[in-house]
Amino acid sequence: MSVVNVILLAIVQGFAELLPVSSSAHVVVAEKLLGLDPSSPPMTLLLVMLHTGTMFAVIVFFWRRWRVSYFQNASAFKATAGRVIVATVLTAVIGEIIIKIIEKTAFRDVPHAQIEDLFSHLEFIAPALAAAGILILLTGLIERRKTARAPNEAADVTMQQAGVIGAVQGLCLPFRGFSRSGATISAGMLLGVAKARAEDFSFALAVVLTPPIVIREVMRLMRAEQANGGAALGSVALLSLLGALVAFVAGLLALKWLSRWLETGRWYLFGIYCLAAAAAVTVLYRMGY
Repeated sequence: MSVVNVILLAIVQGFAELLPVSSSAHVVVAEKLLGLDPSSPPMTLLLVMLHTGTMFAVIVFFWRRWRVSYFQNASAFKATAGRVIVATVLTAVIGEIIIKIIEKTAFRDVPHAQIEDLFSHLEFIAPALAAAGILILLTGLIERRKTARAPNEAADVTMQQAGVIGAVQGLCLPFRGFSRSGATISAGMLLGVAKARAEDFSFALAVVLTPPIVIREVMRLMRAEQANGGAALGSVALLSLLGALVAFVAGLLALKWLSRWLETGRWYLFGIYCLAAAAAVTVLYRMGY
């Protein structure tokens, strides 16, 4: 894993992570094209460190909006914290159940198999991208046709809506290509949440979700490096930190684009892009990647 590769992957991740087009799918395809193994522990750690960079981009970008809506007083903070906790717990439960089912069925004859072993399989990424594309496209088209019952822009996400959004986020965890931000924002919009509120809540969940995933991948790499003598751990960590910094900058630019497209009613275009990306990934798979 070279510095140039890390920078290229960080740029891909930074721009794609905060757009509803599945950064994981884009990074996996980029890794394949660069001749890297997306399922290896160093690559999965790099991916979550890139997520960390974009997590800080989320905090910087959304802080003013969160300060007004989520941190304006103790009551607002407690209400938001409760909804985030409920959504995150449902994400963890549903995501872990699906992961265990996949590991026990798809890898029933493989000892010590993990969900990350599927990350290099483009034949699974393409349908996940297509599913996300259909969901985003339908949500965008439905949203454009709503005229009489426009959502209340000032109304916050309710506890019930938070639960549904969290459950949808859990469905995204095991599948590279099923965009987390695309699915959760779409779910919020379909539930009647205003676009900006759905966006705010979706990325608040991302900030909470990222640290546990980082810890999981660090532990996975440490176990792998212990088995191999641990020689490459330091270099992988440094390269991952570099990638996180580049992803932070790219993520800020992507967030500005996302917000502008949300506000101007072009959400459905991301769905069209995901469908086109699914077709492109299918072609790459048939070419032997």
